[in-house]
Amino acid sequence: MKNALAVSFSAVPSADAERPILVFDSGIGGLTVLREARVLMPDRRFVYVADDAGFPYGGWEEDALRARIVQLFGKLIADYDPEIAVIACNTASTLVLDDLRNAYPAVPFVGTVPAIKPAAERTSSGLVSVLATPPGTVRRAYTRDLIQSFASQCHVRLVGADQLAAVAEAHIRGEKIDEALVVAQIAPPCFIEQDGNRTDIVVLACTHYPFLANVFRRLAPWPVDWLDPAEAIARRTVSLLKPRRAVEELHHHNDLAVVTSQNPDYAIRRLMQGFGLHFA
Repeated sequence: MKNALAVSFSAVPSADAERPILVFDSGIGGLTVLREARVLMPDRRFVYVADDAGFPYGGWEEDALRARIVQLFGKLIADYDPEIAVIACNTASTLVLDDLRNAYPAVPFVGTVPAIKPAAERTSSGLVSVLATPPGTVRRAYTRDLIQSFASQCHVRLVGADQLAAVAEAHIRGEKIDEALVVAQIAPPCFIEQDGNRTDIVVLACTHYPFLANVFRRLAPWPVDWLDPAEAIARRTVSLLKPRRAVEELHHHNDLAVVTSQNPDYAIRRLMQGFGLHFA
């Protein structure tokens, strides 16, 4: 079990400051969602929160992780007063989204769920794989319900990869990664042949994984469509926001980065700055 939560933040916005959109992940994966959100909402202010002190979430007991995230959001909401909160993490979304909505009903929450519906709509072979984090995530009832509701006519394979999120973090830092390990995590688990058909879509059910998409394409045994949920999450966020007043002008924002370790290393600082984020 991980250490208990002990985090404090700074840079609390003034009362008249524009309320930001808060994007939350266990690490850097949610930056893929932030990138798409900025494209659709260039006039909005963002706070990106990486719970790096708790990373990776796959190693946590569920009750402990649930309590950690709910408690953490109490502090984040008090400090940053977000207009909306985006949980850019599949593990957190499938585990704690309902708890967050119940605990903080004044804040709209957008979750991240596997893109099973669009996968079912796009597949030609009917063979779809969902590449997620460790088995607990893919076993949760929510994922099964999505398959039953939107992909009952497909053969959907759920794959829980226990090391790829950490590999993605290393890759985006510029570190050398073990490609043999990547192959072992995606092939053959995600790639099946059945009755003359092959898997043609792999759903990236972790926001870290798009950072490895080019690696996946190069190492895959055959071409597939790798579905990234980031754009759909951003569009859902837009749909829940109140329209801006016509008189409001587009202006530059100082978007913030918050890390729960409170001690980001050089690589993380450089990465966040590359995404136009300033540390709180």
